[in-house]
Amino acid sequence: MCLYCHFSTGPLSSRARRAFLLAAGAGMAAPALAQVTVGAPSATRNIVPAEDLEQAGTQQYAQLIAQARQKGALAPDSNAQLRRLRAIAARIIPFAPQWNPRAAQWKWEVNLIGSKQVNAFCMPGGKIAFFTGILDQLQLTDDEVAMVMGHEVAHALREHAREQLAKRTGTGLALSIGAQLLGLGQMGDLAARGATQLLSLQFSRTDESEADLVGLELAARAGYNPQASVTLWQKMGRVSKDSGNMSFLSTHPTGPDRIRNLQANIPKVEGLYRAAKR
Repeated sequence: MCLYCHFSTGPLSSRARRAFLLAAGAGMAAPALAQVTVGAPSATRNIVPAEDLEQAGTQQYAQLIAQARQKGALAPDSNAQLRRLRAIAARIIPFAPQWNPRAAQWKWEVNLIGSKQVNAFCMPGGKIAFFTGILDQLQLTDDEVAMVMGHEVAHALREHAREQLAKRTGTGLALSIGAQLLGLGQMGDLAARGATQLLSLQFSRTDESEADLVGLELAARAGYNPQASVTLWQKMGRVSKDSGNMSFLSTHPTGPDRIRNLQANIPKVEGLYRAAKR
């Protein structure tokens, strides 16, 4: 299901239009009306063209969805949990272009995969997936799901994968892209490499903090209680001892510092939450 098609023509279209207007001129820095404070993105990411990485994300996502479908693990459109995820996404997505104007053109998708893994992700280009394990094992409320989704969407909006991939591949990739831009072939080179690396990328502590705060604001603007960011990570901490299926915690470590940072920023977005609830 294309979520962009849904919210651009459905009852949320007025909210989406407001978000797009706020995005004008915002670039990749924090938008002027942002309540949380994050740093400017690294120029390193410019080694990797955004459109190429989004293509890589679309490619890998399609492969994962096809594999899940083949194994009978892909939730059908009628699945109650999937409908819940898509409803939450439809409230969050209209605010995404405030943080990255490219998001207004992304063909957003949300899918649910049957697996005991406690995990969720958002690929570059707006491709979201949740595993049933994170919903079932943590018994997430809608507000907590929104915090997970906001966090993952924030990684895509802040182009953390683009930055990490650029740092990892360095000069060799720059030369490959230079050849591509000069019309010397290798048009699928970045997509091929990125499709094998995106889900294995390790984000930095700064990336994680940015995603926490941007995700917190996205969810609050969408009408989800910011206090859920704390209860989410408290739940994560309680189940972290069972690390066998905790894929999420392998890339998103929990701890008191993370919770304290969220608690310090909740007052900044509470007004957005109250306004959305009205």
